[in-house]
Amino acid sequence: MQELFFGPVAIWFSVPAIVGTVFFSLRTLAMLVGGADTGVDVDVDFDVDVDMDAGADVDVDAGDSSYAFEVLSVQAIAAFLMGFGWGGLGAFSGSGWSVPISVLVGLACGAGMVWVLAKLLIAMYGLQSSGNVPLYHALEMKGTVYASIPAKGLGPGRVRVVIDDRARFYKAITEGDALPRSEKVRVVSVNPDNSVTVTKA
Repeated sequence: MQELFFGPVAIWFSVPAIVGTVFFSLRTLAMLVGGADTGVDVDVDFDVDVDMDAGADVDVDAGDSSYAFEVLSVQAIAAFLMGFGWGGLGAFSGSGWSVPISVLVGLACGAGMVWVLAKLLIAMYGLQSSGNVPLYHALEMKGTVYASIPAKGLGPGRVRVVIDDRARFYKAITEGDALPRSEKVRVVSVNPDNSVTVTKA
């Protein structure tokens, strides 16, 4: 058994396999329990509000995306080592193939592991951090005026509404008196032009 894993050639496959598996397992466990630590104590999390020509607001969370790519790169190294090690070891010790063929098999397995990991992490990231929230979710929500709103629908202003712990910015009109900046408001309806109608809260 020792020769199988730690022979003169096999050790070049088994060590990356063991190191990659241990590190990959620990990082995956940390991600699943929400305790992944990037080793950086700086919290970068800000929303960029982009006003498209169609009037729709899209929030881009730069902190989430940079974190996702950081996790992907760290996990990718571990996944590659794991795939390379076990694939190469299986080819060399299990199938008795030559070293060059075993290295090629290991490289292919490592690349395959990285590809699968990328697909899984991108899918997970897409599920948990979509910045697009349907406008109707703002109905009856309270917020604050971000840019003053003219009286009686004479023009749009902007409001800031927090939905699911995320700040959203919408074009807004009011049917009543003008609403100054920082006024507390409530969303009473949504409009076809992707704006909202608000009233003083």
